[in-house]
Amino acid sequence: MINAVLNLDLPGPTISRHQHGHFAEHLGHCIYGGIFVGADSEIPNDRGIRLDVVRALREIGIPNLRWPGGCFADDYHWRDGVGPSRPTMVNSLWGDVVEDNSFGTHEFMHLVELLDAEPYISGNVGSGTVQEMSQWVEYLTRGDDSPMARLRREHGRDEPWRVRFWGIGNESWGCGGEMRPEYYADLARRYGLYCRDHGENRLYRIACGANVDDYRWTQTLMSNIGDVGCGCHPRNHFQGLSLHHYTFGKSWEEKGSATAFGEEDYWSTMSNAFRMDELITRHSTIMDVYDPSRRVGLVVDEWGTWWEPEPGTNPGFLIQRQTLRDALVAGLTLDIFHQHAGRVVMANLAQTVNVLQSVLVTRDDELIRTPTWHVFRLARGHMDGVLLPLHWRDDRGVRHVVDDRPPLPLVHGAASRKGDEVTASFTNLDLEPRTIRADLRGARVVEAAGEVLSADRLQDEIVTVAPTEQVRVEQSQLVVDLPPASFLVSTLRLDS
Repeated sequence: MINAVLNLDLPGPTISRHQHGHFAEHLGHCIYGGIFVGADSEIPNDRGIRLDVVRALREIGIPNLRWPGGCFADDYHWRDGVGPSRPTMVNSLWGDVVEDNSFGTHEFMHLVELLDAEPYISGNVGSGTVQEMSQWVEYLTRGDDSPMARLRREHGRDEPWRVRFWGIGNESWGCGGEMRPEYYADLARRYGLYCRDHGENRLYRIACGANVDDYRWTQTLMSNIGDVGCGCHPRNHFQGLSLHHYTFGKSWEEKGSATAFGEEDYWSTMSNAFRMDELITRHSTIMDVYDPSRRVGLVVDEWGTWWEPEPGTNPGFLIQRQTLRDALVAGLTLDIFHQHAGRVVMANLAQTVNVLQSVLVTRDDELIRTPTWHVFRLARGHMDGVLLPLHWRDDRGVRHVVDDRPPLPLVHGAASRKGDEVTASFTNLDLEPRTIRADLRGARVVEAAGEVLSADRLQDEIVTVAPTEQVRVEQSQLVVDLPPASFLVSTLRLDS
């Protein structure tokens, strides 16, 4: 038995819906065949965009979509993907294949309109220019008779789009230019200045942040945030700072199999996933020194499991299968993001379709919802809710996996409130069932329901998602019986 306290009347920061964001890169079959099949395809589509994919993503309430990369972003020149004549290019980073640029800016913007999601565009800092990115912003968002607005109209779009989120490069410490933090910090200031607001469109500029635990990178960027100005440009050169962290088995060099793994591999994976909490805490602490009012948000715009590619596939396409283990990583990670709602303003799972920890898999005209898709569907209630304090009064059980890291708690959770409805999610990493008894304080619960995701084995690729009667209220306590290795979401209705 694990005792806890859930305060229903002490609202904290709002959990941004953008924590549930996604990421689509020109990599493998994520775009071509996954999202985009062309207007002439027999697969039902709207201007080439698969309608079954659109429906499935709308079911999980996708709030934003990051594009065109990833590493691909710093090889991508946006003018190659607009207009009727589009030159080809070599995608040397992912599979060494030829990219025909048939999916470009207009196609992406049509996709996010179909999804009712916000676009998040990663600009090319590695091989591009300040002028190139500045003109892309103008092309998309300016409404008068400027040169780029005229070009957009020539390509069939009269009105400008609203595009808030712009990434100033991607992984500039690695595939995006192998830069030193001091050099990139100056570039971030320069790009932040020349990527301008047009009309009523206000940019949220996201600087390239750290790889995992590179705290020096964060300190260098935050110390150059740009709190001085001449009055003609924003005082902050960027409003967000990114962080990348992937979950694997033993190590980056020994990622392990997606499906053939044992209990030791499972615990190693969960320890790596739980490291997200430490990374967010430590990077946030550095950010607080330079930004105590938290004007700059932390954007975890690449996260998820990364296993060895599926045998017999192009290793550059990053094709992997999913099991219950991947779903538990998703549940645990979302719990962590929600608990850090005061600093984490956005996150993007890698990747949306057919690549890494995708929520969807396509096989010709077939569409498969992965175990991770179900986690996002179950957790929708947290989006835009206010975080509620969830205090653990008892030991949740721990697993000592890596000597130099904190021990791994076996049960995790988060709670949020919207009006008279409370969403409480719990992730049980233990291979044994667990029961939670949470004292409910500050309001009276009149109804409780729940859904649980589970499977017979960690290695199962098909999970069961079903309503559960193991969520109930007894004498002002929420009682939740968690099956082994499961993700459960309870919905509580309060007395109004």
